[in-house]
Amino acid sequence: MSLEVRQLSARYRSALALQDVSVTLGRGELIGLIGPNGAGKSTFIKALLGLVPFQGQVLFEGMPLRKNKQRVAYVPQRSHIDWDYPITAWNVAMMAQSVLAGWFCRPSQAAKQRVTVALERVDMLHLADRSLGELSGGQQQRVFLARALAQNADLLLLDEPFTGIDRKTEGLMLTILNELKDEGKILLVSSHEWGEALHRYDRLLLLNRTLLANDVPQAVMTYDNIQRAYGQASTTSSQPAAYADFFC
Repeated sequence: MSLEVRQLSARYRSALALQDVSVTLGRGELIGLIGPNGAGKSTFIKALLGLVPFQGQVLFEGMPLRKNKQRVAYVPQRSHIDWDYPITAWNVAMMAQSVLAGWFCRPSQAAKQRVTVALERVDMLHLADRSLGELSGGQQQRVFLARALAQNADLLLLDEPFTGIDRKTEGLMLTILNELKDEGKILLVSSHEWGEALHRYDRLLLLNRTLLANDVPQAVMTYDNIQRAYGQASTTSSQPAAYADFFC
């Protein structure tokens, strides 16, 4: 089982967001997608999902991914969600089941059981009736992870899942992501993390409109690669402690 991306390019109006990105993601991998702000990380994930127009091919097990969307789960950036929308944690987790069954169909007992198990797995079942806006940032992120888990998808795409969460949620999410990896899932995580946190990934994709590096963390986070992705100033003034974890 693999996801193959071939020469993917995308534009926002006349601006080039991604250019000729080619990469293969294999089962049983936890892969980090990193790069500076505006590098195209979110655009890359949205292009995989078909949420933005693109050129190139996105193949899942040799077939266009758009024909296998039921096998893909997506956890969006927290900044892209309307947290004031009046919906409970239970109904958020149930969304994917409703899409699969049809919006006007009553969810089956099997669907309800999948959602129950997913919420329990992220320690949110006791808050299932709580409005999304009443939850903390970490709890909100766990609810969206529960929605992804309830899909039982083979490919999980997570956009900045560790931003604005507490340590309990971070630890719980890492445990679950590694369990999913051991189950043979493909996991792609867009991240702004630095330093030792990057060693949690089996592989890193360093992106700045095009794919600059694709390897294990120690091989990707070199002085030369960071200069290529972030520019000269980044090696002297931005995140110096984080870089020291790799260069010392």
